[in-house]
Amino acid sequence: QVQLVESGGGLVQAGGSLRLSCAASGRTFSMYAMGWFRQPPGKEREFVAVIGRSGHITDYADSVKGRFTISRDYSKNTVALQMNSLKPEDTAVYYCAADAAFATLRQGLAHYWGQGTQVIVSS
Repeated sequence: QVQLVESGGGLVQAGGSLRLSCAASGRTFSMYAMGWFRQPPGKEREFVAVIGRSGHITDYADSVKGRFTISRDYSKNTVALQMNSLKPEDTAVYYCAADAAFATLRQGLAHYWGQGTQVIVSS
């Protein structure tokens, strides 16, 4: 079992920044690819970013490329999402996810999910 707990959400003005963090507990952190997904109000959950087990491979949704950065800290068993130049359309509940397979995670079929943290970007 892997437990994921997100933090760092909140209310921010457009153009501002937020840093989300996800703490992972349970089995060996390095065994899992980690990712972030989001669900905007009234919409389906969508992919945001993913990072591989070694931390060398990352992938981003086109809508966040150049603005968001995913990273992981093996000493703290955490994965972070640095969000800059935020836009109102970034408003969503953000979920942390983990899976042993990068491709599975990238497709949104992760085995483990956090409870989510709310991000609201005001215009």
